[in-house]
Amino acid sequence: MRTGLSTLLALAAAMLLSPAAFAAGCSIGSAGTTQRIMIGATGRSMLMRFPTGFSHARAAPLVWLFHGSTGSGEQVLKNAQLGDTADPHGFIVAAPDGGIPAGGGFAWNIPGVPTVTGKIPGPGDPNDVAFVLAATDWLAKQGCTDTTRVYATGISGGGRMASWLACVAADRFAAIAPVVGLRAGNPLASDPRNPDPATCRPSRPMPVIAFAGDADKTNPIEGGGAGYWQYTMHVAERRWADLNLCRSGPQPRDLGETVYEERYSDCRGGADVVGRITRGGTHMWLADNEAMWAFLSRYRRLPRR
Repeated sequence: MRTGLSTLLALAAAMLLSPAAFAAGCSIGSAGTTQRIMIGATGRSMLMRFPTGFSHARAAPLVWLFHGSTGSGEQVLKNAQLGDTADPHGFIVAAPDGGIPAGGGFAWNIPGVPTVTGKIPGPGDPNDVAFVLAATDWLAKQGCTDTTRVYATGISGGGRMASWLACVAADRFAAIAPVVGLRAGNPLASDPRNPDPATCRPSRPMPVIAFAGDADKTNPIEGGGAGYWQYTMHVAERRWADLNLCRSGPQPRDLGETVYEERYSDCRGGADVVGRITRGGTHMWLADNEAMWAFLSRYRRLPRR
């Protein structure tokens, strides 16, 4: 009997020390740290903020954080302070650099949309959508992230990137939260005051919470500005509400002296569309991070088959 027990203990110890056992848990990152991680075979790296309560034994929610045009992952991670929200709620923040160098920083490759340099990305430019999806898969395979709880946010050009991912890869994200950058597809060539339905055909309802300021001169909520902007934030909200088959809204309400909300509800799959607008808010990170996470964390997506 003793021999049998010794054998079992030895086998258990061998299993704990085996490569397969380690593969069952996340092998990258450390709790409460920000680290630059090389992502598999993509040839690209990104900053990742691991929450203070991060456990290698448990897959965590993942929030993609996209910088604005000419910015960087390091810059937006600092300015958005989303890591402070990640700590009590236990999610990982991924802050990559865009694939296209621009103005001392980077821009995102959104097909058909010119960067701030005026250049429309071509076939030779890095495919940022492919990178984000490959990185999401890689992190899941490492046992680090929960594929049913992957979310996207970003500021300005990063908000457009989050919006674009919702248009073309809705099956991979549970919800999005653009900041001063909500879009619902490229502007219609014949009428840029409206989005082109052909450029945003999500495969499932996409919950959206967007943040903006009514004094933003760069990406005005009333539209205009650069060619990739043009249509209003309200038009973008309405388009997402149409895509989500929302039956109620927009319902306005004041959330305080400086912030009001526009909400579409009773949507297919519970995928509400919410705009939160700061009176006097300019082109900066205006998100209430706690409110953002409270919205995002309500949603899960079905696992891929």
